[in-house]
Amino acid sequence: MKLSSSVFALLCLICELVSIALFLRGFFPVPVKSSLSDKSKETDFPAEPQTVIRIDTLKGGMPLWTVKIFYGFLKSNICVLSYVRHQALTTGSIPGFIDVVMNLNSPALLEDNLIWQAKSAGKRIIFYGDDTWVRLFPKHFMEHDGTTSFFVSDYTEVDNNVTRHLDGTLKRDDWEILILHYLGLDHIGHISGPHGSLIGPKLMEMDDIIKKIHASLISKESEGTLPNLLVLCGDHGMSETGSHGGSSEPEINTPLVLISPAFRRKAGFEEPGVLEQVDLTPTLALGLGLPISKNSVGHLIPAVFEELSLREQLRLLQINGHQLSRLLQDSNPTFHKEDGYEQFRVAEKSHGSWMTLYVDGNTSEVLSNMGKKVLKQYLEALKAMSSALSKQLGKYDMYSMIMGMIFILQVLFLLLLAMPEALSREAVVDIPLASSLLSLPFYLLCLFGSALHVLVCTSAGGPCYLCSLPWVLVFTVILLSSAFTCALVSMVARRMPTSNKTPTKGSDWTLSELDALLLIGTVGHTLSLASSSFIEEEHQTWYFLLNTLCLAIFQDVCRKYFREQRHRDEEEDRGPLLPTGAEEGPSFSPAVELGMSPGSEKWLALATPLLTLTCCRLLRSLNQTGVQWAHLPDFGHWLNSGDHKAFLSVLAAVSLVLIFLLVQRHCSLVSKIALALGLLGVYSYRAAVGNVLFPWQHSSRAVSKGTVEARFVYVFVLGILFTGVKDLLRSQVMPSAVDSGRLKSRGLWEVYSGVVLLVALLFRAHNLPTLACCLLIQTVMAQFIWKKLHYDAAQTTIMHYWFGQAFFYFQGNSNNIGTVDISVGFVGLESYVEAPAIFLTALSTYAGPLLWACHLLCFLSSQRDRAVMGLGHGSYCFALLRSIPAAFYVVLVTSLRYHLFIWSVFSPKLLYEAMHTLINTAVCLFFTFMDQERSTRP
Repeated sequence: MKLSSSVFALLCLICELVSIALFLRGFFPVPVKSSLSDKSKETDFPAEPQTVIRIDTLKGGMPLWTVKIFYGFLKSNICVLSYVRHQALTTGSIPGFIDVVMNLNSPALLEDNLIWQAKSAGKRIIFYGDDTWVRLFPKHFMEHDGTTSFFVSDYTEVDNNVTRHLDGTLKRDDWEILILHYLGLDHIGHISGPHGSLIGPKLMEMDDIIKKIHASLISKESEGTLPNLLVLCGDHGMSETGSHGGSSEPEINTPLVLISPAFRRKAGFEEPGVLEQVDLTPTLALGLGLPISKNSVGHLIPAVFEELSLREQLRLLQINGHQLSRLLQDSNPTFHKEDGYEQFRVAEKSHGSWMTLYVDGNTSEVLSNMGKKVLKQYLEALKAMSSALSKQLGKYDMYSMIMGMIFILQVLFLLLLAMPEALSREAVVDIPLASSLLSLPFYLLCLFGSALHVLVCTSAGGPCYLCSLPWVLVFTVILLSSAFTCALVSMVARRMPTSNKTPTKGSDWTLSELDALLLIGTVGHTLSLASSSFIEEEHQTWYFLLNTLCLAIFQDVCRKYFREQRHRDEEEDRGPLLPTGAEEGPSFSPAVELGMSPGSEKWLALATPLLTLTCCRLLRSLNQTGVQWAHLPDFGHWLNSGDHKAFLSVLAAVSLVLIFLLVQRHCSLVSKIALALGLLGVYSYRAAVGNVLFPWQHSSRAVSKGTVEARFVYVFVLGILFTGVKDLLRSQVMPSAVDSGRLKSRGLWEVYSGVVLLVALLFRAHNLPTLACCLLIQTVMAQFIWKKLHYDAAQTTIMHYWFGQAFFYFQGNSNNIGTVDISVGFVGLESYVEAPAIFLTALSTYAGPLLWACHLLCFLSSQRDRAVMGLGHGSYCFALLRSIPAAFYVVLVTSLRYHLFIWSVFSPKLLYEAMHTLINTAVCLFFTFMDQERSTRP
């Protein structure tokens, strides 16, 4: 079966994308859950050892708190997103890493949790704030008023909507639990970071609110009511960029303050301790007389109960230990080998002996010392069991992981074996699929795969995704895998050299110095992913490769214009992979187009790599990324400070003017006008939200959401895209090939300019120079390097790919989920709409790679006389460049699945690799659509 290179690359990427999805389904485990479907009840409490007496101190409303103010730090595990942390705070369990995707559409929480237990106990609950709570706990609150948590541009109304209920609610006596979730501070972090000018006033506002609540509690206490408890904590912290979702210390550490009139006053503050976030759930549950959630992996906070009687403390620890031991039995078949489980059994026996002496009325010092020893045994056992459960986040679905990994490797080998044909003059790949389907090994492999599937599914001890699929679908997967294997063997046999086969002219490839650099760089980057430090600082790898590439290009320019100037006419076609045809008509001279003498062309070409290096060095200082140096101040922080708003305004305006000058050259008059008005709208939007200023504005003016200005820009984006698509469709029916090619090229550039305008709207004001530098480098490299040095399509594609990866990090991105700017998903929206928000966030995050891929498409389409099969070759190279690191990385994370940094470093990178594969698939789909010339070729 013969396929064009572009179609072949697209099909390979689609198969790889499905395979990665299967691998992800097996890799991200299901969190530890109890096998019992019902929820905890008070009847599940174990009896006290050696006695039938029940202690009534667990009834709600009794003051168990024993300090005036307890102050410490709550430490979360990785993945500090709102929905995930709400789940951890209320259930006491550690959610799975894949729950990140649920953060955008939080479903109802069905598992056992603190809110459900409180409602079942008859406690009346009121909630105001983040509507994620309302979606998690529907029908649990007797009164609630939720505000959307994803419209991050609003940091005022979201808090005022909570505070306006306070005065009336605090005066009422018809509730037992009041939950307030303020979002303003989080939204300010997303907008301007932790050092923005809005942070101070917002913190003072929160101080006043806490003071009001505390004063109300004191007044209620003076009226003779039962003691109240005020719990102050955060669900997550904030990174240096204002985001969260990673595993840095500022993101996972949040303060915890417990205040109650019933607490005994202490003199001064003690050094705050560090607690796990899941420890708060069992502490609050037992303090309110509620059963601990079945899936809670936390243990009691000892300091909260330290002033209770020794018997009461031991009783609470026994209840907590009983719940943890049951969860350990349900989730771990070898639970009896766990040290914590054995320690708990020993502590229970010692507790029984102590209770015997206590009931007999023994009041000697021996009883006190023995009780303290039992207390210590309980605490050690609880910590050990809690630690064991926390480490056991879940069970890997190894069957799904291995099958996904096999498919990914098959796709990679298929791409590698097809390289000679995919990069040939014809750009057609012959896949021996028909012969493979009729071969005996194919049927044997199908039989073996089916038998293996039945064996695995009948003997699997844990959950298996593939085993839950319909048999028809699974058998289709087995057929596809078997066909791939047979096709690979046939292609390998076809590539084997034979003694009677004489080499044909031009069949041998030679590698130039640039080819060697591109090959070594691609392989070296892939191998660097085996190191967690190189993953955290991957931007350094791409910066180094980009600088080396610029130096290699500079060497080629020097060789062309100085050392080999006499032989320039004989080297029109020196690309090892793609021959170049003769140019038709008068030769193009960028220097003449710029109004300069033809002799200046070589100096402009020499300056291009140096200009690129200068731009890249400046962009590195704009956004600090990675992990080790992300906390250091950068030029972006300086620009975003309130004192330098005027300088940022000038820089943003200059960048927008430069963007217009660089993009409008290939557009029609209508598109040029729309682009100019759209860029003016971008500046107006940034001025509306308070990032920049117009000359006649004051810095103290009130800011808005900028919804009208953003929608004004969207109108021009859609208009430009519509004009470009119209030209592309018209080019398909043009009778003249020359007119069709010219119209097609203009349509592509107009689509490209529409994407640039949309990216300019989504980028933050201080990142507009990044977009301007991106377009500047694309322009000078295309005019003076790629056109004049006659690089072939494969080399040009790899260089575009490298530039795209580097600009991904120039934007301020990293392999940490916390650097994803979710605020761009709400530009021009009045409320949270899931599909546009996801699209805009993905576009903004991957703007660098997408812009370079779009520029490559425009460039290759405009060079039809030099590289007829350029689009097919470019599509194939994109597929290969994406498959090499993806295949290596899935093998790596499979072997390192028990590594210390598997969840904090390797797992986020795996999600980025999957998303990057999806983006590349979309790019190759567009390449394939534009590669329509093949159907008319004889």
